[in-house]
Amino acid sequence: MPEWAMPDDDKKSEDKQRRRGPRKATQKRLNNVALHYLARYSATCDSLRKVLTRRVDASARLHDTDREEGAEWVEALIIKFQNLGYLDDRVYAENHARSLLARGVSSRGVGMRLREKGVSGDDIDAALATARENFPDIDLAAAAALARRRRLGPYRRGDDRAERRNKDLSALARAGFSYDMAKRVIDAETIEDLEAMTETGDPADGPRYVSDADVT
Repeated sequence: MPEWAMPDDDKKSEDKQRRRGPRKATQKRLNNVALHYLARYSATCDSLRKVLTRRVDASARLHDTDREEGAEWVEALIIKFQNLGYLDDRVYAENHARSLLARGVSSRGVGMRLREKGVSGDDIDAALATARENFPDIDLAAAAALARRRRLGPYRRGDDRAERRNKDLSALARAGFSYDMAKRVIDAETIEDLEAMTETGDPADGPRYVSDADVT
């Protein structure tokens, strides 16, 4: 309900609540916070733990909540939502790895981003292995995806491709791809050649390369 539609008593109550700061944390309130968070965001166990722990810490400062008891509530809720299927770090890792690779993030970059979310090494490895079921060389596929998004290499229009080659190579290098990988993508003669290579992972079955002597 918008504030202008609230009765005066309700407005005063809400203003008073804002002045008081966060409400005292209880297991029930933390459960409601978790449900609200999971309804809005795809989360890892670690990210939900951080959200709930911040609530406990704020309650400890304002309401003298026992931090150890609050930490026990948080862990109990993590287990609860894992058992209910709302939290699954492996599924999270697989979904986000697929999305990041499609956006042109290298496998190394994918691993770094997932670790920042608290995903374990085993779950990251499993997610990348799942991605390889669709593309034998996931870094090649990711580099090609970035070239497509940024219109680099064979995706360039006009006659400026040779002139822009070094800039295109640098763009892939800054994204975390090796020089050899960048050359494979940027020097592919056509879009069709590049797409064929990403599907097979084998240069012999994919694009014909433009030699360094041909592109200066």
